[in-house]
Amino acid sequence: PVFNWVALKPSQIDGTVFTELNDEKVLQELDMSDFEEQFKTKAQGPALDISALKVKATQKTPNKVTLMESNRAKNLAITLRKGGRSIQDICTAIETYDQQALSLDFLELLLRFLPTEYERTLIGKFEREQQPPEELSDEDQFMIRFSKIPRLAEHMNVMIFLGNFNDTAQLLMPQLNAIIAASMSLKSSSKLRNILEIVLAFGNYMNSSKRGAAYGFRLQSLDALLEMKSTDRKQTLLHYLVRVITEKYPELTGFHTELHFLDKAGTGSARG
Repeated sequence: PVFNWVALKPSQIDGTVFTELNDEKVLQELDMSDFEEQFKTKAQGPALDISALKVKATQKTPNKVTLMESNRAKNLAITLRKGGRSIQDICTAIETYDQQALSLDFLELLLRFLPTEYERTLIGKFEREQQPPEELSDEDQFMIRFSKIPRLAEHMNVMIFLGNFNDTAQLLMPQLNAIIAASMSLKSSSKLRNILEIVLAFGNYMNSSKRGAAYGFRLQSLDALLEMKSTDRKQTLLHYLVRVITEKYPELTGFHTELHFLDKAGTGSARG
C-alpha cells in the first residue's frame, strides 16, 4: 500500500514547519522491519426563439409595453420608489461606486433585479427595432439603463460588500484573533513538530525508495492515517504511530499541553 497524502513541492514549504524537519533522521532511529510486517509494505517506487414583446393586458395605457414578467415588474416598481431617485441617478451611483447615494438596504433589494438573459434578449430586440422608449413602462426603461452598466453584478456586489464591511469585520474579529493565536501555538510547538517529522518519515518510507522524496504534506493528509489499516485489519497506521511514539519518543506524548486556543478557534469557520 501507499500513503495517500497531498505532498508539498519544495517551493511550497517555505515558511512552514517542514523546513525544520529531518525525516531521514527518524528512519535511522527506528527499526522498520516490524512496520513492514504489520502493514506488509516496503519502500515503493513513485506511483506512476426569441419571443415578441408582450403587451400588458392590464395596462391602463394601451401603448405601454413591457420587457418583464408582470409580478417582477411590479416588485421592481416598488423597489425603485424606495430608492427615491431617478433612473439616471441610481445607475450613475452604481457605476461610480457612490456609497452615499444609495442605501445598503436599497442595493440589496435591487440585486434581485439583475437582468436575466431572457430580459437582455428582449431589450436587444426592442433596440434593434428602434421602437420609441416612451412605449415602455418606467420599470422597463430602468432595466434598459441598468443592463448597460458594465460588469453590473460585480459593481453591485462590491458596493454591498463595502456597505457590510465594518459590521462583518467586527463580527469576525474575535474568531479571527482566536484562529491566529491557535495557529501561532501550533507552529511554535516543538513536540508537534517532532510528531510531524515522524509522520513525514513513515510516509516517505512507504511511498518511495528515495527517502525524503516528499518535503512536506498538507495537514488534511493526516486523515489518511485512519484510513490505512494493517494486514490483519486490527489497527490503523495512526494506532501504529501512537505505539511507536509511546515506546520510542515518550517525551512527545504530552504534545497537546503545548497547544492553546484550539477550542476557541474551532468554534467557527475561516471561510468567507
